[in-house]
Amino acid sequence: MQAHHRLAAAAICCAFGIAAAPAGAVEDEDLNFDTTEDLYAVCSTTSDQPEHLAATFACRAFIEATVQYHDAVSDRKKMRRLICYPENATVGDGRRAFLSWAEANKDNAERMDELPVVGLVRALAARYPCR
Repeated sequence: MQAHHRLAAAAICCAFGIAAAPAGAVEDEDLNFDTTEDLYAVCSTTSDQPEHLAATFACRAFIEATVQYHDAVSDRKKMRRLICYPENATVGDGRRAFLSWAEANKDNAERMDELPVVGLVRALAARYPCR
């Protein structure tokens, strides 16, 4: 794992006090965002889990950064858009779209093992296709 991934995961864990999580909860390793499955684990935490606040911020930041990057690079004339969301779409809408897509694909090992940015863009493109 790259040093900046470890540093970011450590910063999130320290800032929000995530310790070793019980089975079924977000694991510290999930915050490395190595796979789409990691992003799904982070974004699907519930309010009764102790790591929910940190996971919510991490999920939101990942979605927002991915969409900002997509918008920035596809703003140029030579790169077509992959995601065409309406002006009133929110990060919460994107999170729900990703969770729905991930739930439908959770048994697809190939999809869930992809980089999380790929899984997220697949989910958002499915929800907000460009016509």
